[in-house]
Amino acid sequence: MAAVLCALCVSPAWAQKQSTPIQLVADLTDAPRKIVRAEIDLPVSPGPVTLITPKWIPGTHQPFGPVSNIVGVVFTANGKTLDWRRDDVDLYEFHVTVPPGVTMLHAHLDCLVPLNVSHRLALLDWESLALYPANTPVRDIAVQPSLIVPAGWSIGTALVPSGGTAYPLPAAGSTTKFAVTNVEQLEDSPVLIGQNFREFALAPEISPKHFIDVACDQPEDCSLSAAELANVANLVREADALYKSHHYNQYHFLVAMSDFIGTDTTLEHGQSSEYGVGEKDLSEEASALYDADLLPHEYTHSWDGKYRRPAGLYQADFATMQQGGLLWVYEGMTQYLGNVLAARAGLKSPQQYRDILAFTAALLDYTSGREWRTTEDTAVAASVLRANDPAWADWRRSQDYYDEGQIVWLDADTLIRKLTSNQKSLDDFEHIFLGKGGNTGPLIVTYTLDEVVQDLNQVAPYDWAGFFHDRIYSIAPHADLAGIERGGYKLVFTDQPTATETLVLTTRHGTPGVEAWYSVGVGLGAQGEVQAVRWNGPAAKAKLTPGDKILAVNGQAFSPERFRAALRNAKNQAEPIHLTVQSDTFLSTIDLDYHEGERYPALERVEGTPAYLDDIIKPIAANHETAAKPGDGGH
Repeated sequence: MAAVLCALCVSPAWAQKQSTPIQLVADLTDAPRKIVRAEIDLPVSPGPVTLITPKWIPGTHQPFGPVSNIVGVVFTANGKTLDWRRDDVDLYEFHVTVPPGVTMLHAHLDCLVPLNVSHRLALLDWESLALYPANTPVRDIAVQPSLIVPAGWSIGTALVPSGGTAYPLPAAGSTTKFAVTNVEQLEDSPVLIGQNFREFALAPEISPKHFIDVACDQPEDCSLSAAELANVANLVREADALYKSHHYNQYHFLVAMSDFIGTDTTLEHGQSSEYGVGEKDLSEEASALYDADLLPHEYTHSWDGKYRRPAGLYQADFATMQQGGLLWVYEGMTQYLGNVLAARAGLKSPQQYRDILAFTAALLDYTSGREWRTTEDTAVAASVLRANDPAWADWRRSQDYYDEGQIVWLDADTLIRKLTSNQKSLDDFEHIFLGKGGNTGPLIVTYTLDEVVQDLNQVAPYDWAGFFHDRIYSIAPHADLAGIERGGYKLVFTDQPTATETLVLTTRHGTPGVEAWYSVGVGLGAQGEVQAVRWNGPAAKAKLTPGDKILAVNGQAFSPERFRAALRNAKNQAEPIHLTVQSDTFLSTIDLDYHEGERYPALERVEGTPAYLDDIIKPIAANHETAAKPGDGGH
C-alpha cells in the first residue's frame, strides 16, 4: 500500500540538482555550551532559491520547529557572501538569489539548543539545524549527514555509518560520515552522544538487531544492571511476538540519563527512540515504575505512528499542518499496547498494572470536561492542548486521547475475547493492521478509520464503526469502563491509596501533598498550595480556586496530615470542614460541605467472571530472561 503524498511545486533552482545529495555537517564540539553548528552544501542552479527549516515535527503534534533558535545564518557561493531574506508570511523560509555560474550554495548556521544537552552528553534532533529546498516532498531530497563530536565522546544512532568511518567512538577531531538518506528519514534519526557511553546488544536471537545506547553524566550510571537489561531484552521479545513484523533495519533505544536535560527530549522514531530520564531513574524503584511504560510506548510507535500513520497526520513536507483527528489510534492504542508490553516484559508487575489502570480510569471518569468535549476533539485540537495551564484543566480537557484511547482499546480487546470465547484478541488485529507488507525497512503507510474498522472485522465481526462513534466521537459523560468490567474487575474507591499510587505520586510530585481529587476534588502541594480544583466538585462549589493557598484546617495550621484527617473526621458528620485560605493577598474562610471521607481508586476482582484482564498481560514470548550479564554489545 502506498503512502499518501501531497503534490507540491518544486523550486526551479533545485529541480535540476535533485540527484546530488545535500552535504550536512553537524559540529557538536560546543554542545556542552548549548550551541551546535551546521555547515550545509546545497546543490543549486542560478536563480531564486527558497530554503526552509522544519515546522511540523512528526511525533510532537504541534508546530514545534526550532526556527527561533537558528541564528548566525550566512549564505556563501564561490567564497562570496550572499544576501538573504526571511519570508514575510512563512517565517521558516529563507530566500536567496543564486548568482550565475554557481552550482553549490553553502549555508552556515549556529543553532542554540537550550534543551537536550548537559556537560557530558547531548541528544541531537536534526530538525534543529536542517535546511533544505522548500515546496519539495522531504522524502525526495537526498542528504548525506556527518557529525563532529567532542574528543572522546561516542555516538549512538540508527543512521548507517559510511565505509571507513570510526563508529561509535570517532578519533579526536575526525568527522563521522553516514550513508546518504533523505530529509524525511534524517529527521527521524536522532543521535545520542556522550563522554560516558555504553551500548548493549539486546535479545540477540531476534532479527533485526536491537541495541540500547546509554549516555550518562556519571560513568557509573551507564552500567545498567542485569535486571534492567533483562527487562528491556524481554520487551524486544514481547514486541516481536505481539507485532510479528519489523519496519526498521536495526533499532536503537537512545537513553540520556541526566538530571539536567529534562524529559521533553523523549520522542518516538521509526528506527530508534530517544529518552531523557533522570540520572538514577532506571535504577530507583519509584522512578523505574513511574517510567515503566516509557520505553514500550515509544518503541511501539515504530509500528503504530511511524510505519502506520493516520492519513491526515502524515504530510509530505514538514511545513503543512498535521491533522490530529486519529491520534486516539496513533497515541491511544500505543498507550494501551505500551502498558501491556510493560507488564508482559516485567517492567511492572500485574498488580502495578492494575493499580495504574485504576488510577487512569478514575481520573478520566472524574474529568468534567467530557460533559462538553469529545475525545476526538482533544485529538483534533492536540496542537493547542499540549502546553496547558493546569488551572481548571479537567474542565478544558487536555491530551485525553492518550488515556481515553487506552481504555477504549482495552474495551475492544476484551470485546474481541468475549466474541471469540477468548480464542482471539487485539493481538490478532495488530498482526493484520501493523504488519501489512510484512517486514520492511523504514516506511510510512497511511490509514483511515475505515481501514481500522475493516481490519477489526477480519478478527471479530461487529459494529466497530458504531463502537468508536459512541466512545470517541460522541459526548460521553463517563469514562468507558466496559473493558475493565468485561475483563473481570470493577473500579472501586477505598479509604487508602494503593502502594503503587503512593509510589507514583511521590515520584511525580516529590514531597507528598494531598491527592483528594475523588473526594473534595482538589490537589494540594505540601504547603497547602491549591494546584488543581475539579470543576463542579465540592471544593469548586465552595469557591476554592487554583492558585489559592490553604493556611489552616479547622483552626490549625495546614499540613497534609491535618487535611486528610479532616476528610476522615467529617465522614457522616454534619459539620463542614473549615479552611482559612489566602487568595493573592486576601484571606477568607471557606466551608467544605463534604462528608464521605477519603477516596482512592483501585480495581477489585469480580469472582465468577472471565479474567480477561489477567490474560491480556501474560507474557506471550518464549525465552524470557530473568537476568542479563551487563557487557558491551557491538554491531
